[in-house]
Amino acid sequence: MLSNTQSGNSVLAPGNLRKVHHIALNVKDMQASRHFYGTILGLHELTGDEVPATLVELVASGKVANFITPDGTILDLFGEPELLPPDPNPEKTFTRAYHLAFDIEPELFDRAVAVIRENKIAIAHGPVTRPTGRGVYFYDPDGFMIEIRCDPEAS
Repeated sequence: MLSNTQSGNSVLAPGNLRKVHHIALNVKDMQASRHFYGTILGLHELTGDEVPATLVELVASGKVANFITPDGTILDLFGEPELLPPDPNPEKTFTRAYHLAFDIEPELFDRAVAVIRENKIAIAHGPVTRPTGRGVYFYDPDGFMIEIRCDPEAS
């Protein structure tokens, strides 16, 4: 479903974005972050067969860790040891968020990309197709990266 704005541009209709699929954070110290999210906050870390096949090598090398929140949202931690905050005072800006990902039905993905382009929103990366599905990355008005993604279409 699509809606039109007063300017005539099409937009995604309420309900097209189904849920937050995952949140990806860049972290400077992977071990400290794993301890924080897994031990202190009590989130379940995905291990063994729980790790998506596309991330097994990155998880095994210690570059990525995946946690699941109580509502089923995946929290991806990406190790960036050289990462410096934009400002040493974390109250001034978000400093570690990488992007927010919204899930959409596979049959609506191409239309979502068209809506982004029609509204002259610069695409940062994509559309891409991976074993985990399709995605497109773009920025919100404050420069925070947003992803719209879908699962692979059933064959």
